[in-house]
Amino acid sequence: MDFNLTKQQKLSRKIAREFAETELAPFAQDWDEKAEFPTDAIKKLGALGFMGISIPKEYGGCDLDGISYVLIIEELAKACASTAIIVAVHNSVGAYPIYLLGTDEQKKKYLGELATGKKLGAFALTEPNAGSDPGAIETTAEPDGGNYILNGTKTFITSAINSDTVIVMASTDRKKRGRGITSFIVEKKFKGVTAGLKENKLGIRASDTCELIFENCVVPAANILGEPGTGLSAALKALSFGRVGVAAQALGVAGSAMESCIKYSKDRHQFGKPIANFQAIQWMIADMVTEIEAARNLIFKASFLKDEGKPFATEGAMAKLYASEVAMRAATKAVQIHGGYGCMKDYRVERCFRDAKVIEIYEGTSEIQRLIIARDILK
Repeated sequence: MDFNLTKQQKLSRKIAREFAETELAPFAQDWDEKAEFPTDAIKKLGALGFMGISIPKEYGGCDLDGISYVLIIEELAKACASTAIIVAVHNSVGAYPIYLLGTDEQKKKYLGELATGKKLGAFALTEPNAGSDPGAIETTAEPDGGNYILNGTKTFITSAINSDTVIVMASTDRKKRGRGITSFIVEKKFKGVTAGLKENKLGIRASDTCELIFENCVVPAANILGEPGTGLSAALKALSFGRVGVAAQALGVAGSAMESCIKYSKDRHQFGKPIANFQAIQWMIADMVTEIEAARNLIFKASFLKDEGKPFATEGAMAKLYASEVAMRAATKAVQIHGGYGCMKDYRVERCFRDAKVIEIYEGTSEIQRLIIARDILK
């Protein structure tokens, strides 16, 4: 096993880090407070090629490997977890499924603009009555000549307002539950698509999260992604990739909390010396460092398996489960180390704490990740 990064991986991380430090970090707190979408930053990331990280060059992407992908997301998340998830969702479940499952016509029509960041992708599976149980979705797609008519409501959709295309899961046969779900590429400009309530979230506030409402939305049959009735299996595969990106996002948040603690503990003096000299502080930081490195190895393994074309759903679930909980533990310790200042919005760790809690929940809660892992081990 080789733990050394390639020149390309190091370069990807370096570019992402420099971008994060100059284009994200100075503005992230303001975006968070205003719940403001980082439009200009996303456009610049598109120009860098980071909106098509895993897409082949023939479609306008960078064709980078999975390790490069998670390194990029981690660096972005250290500065702004909201920007990181916008990029991760777009790459993993917004664009990549079109490359994997799309027809030549679909790839030519959509991938170029998605991979270059000219258009933003989203993914709509969750509904008010179907979250952890995706087979229970109520959005329907009824055939109508050469089209399908979509009706239903999706909720908690990342980039719902700012996206241009959305991969939507809809039931084409309610009796079959999960086996009757079909994926559609829906353009936001299609008649009958509207963005509903924008959520006022605890964390990840600069990423817009809201409802998508479909009212007699006409979608061409040519926009079915993959085979009819295979939408749920396709969604689960896409989510496996998505979870690796979310795990990398969690790693970035944990790393940011840790770095803040190292600096603060050296600068903050009590009883005549830096608090970094106290064993209680040292042990908390030691735990952060150790757990972050363990999470990194889980993430790298899942990414490696994906690149090798091997199954990685369980490893992706492990990475997402562990990394998100590591982020929450690191952020909690960080607030504690900062004391009263840790509760103030002037300090980065306050935002880390709120962001980490959200990461434990979306892209599958910790409980769902444990279910995925247990089912694989016990089958």
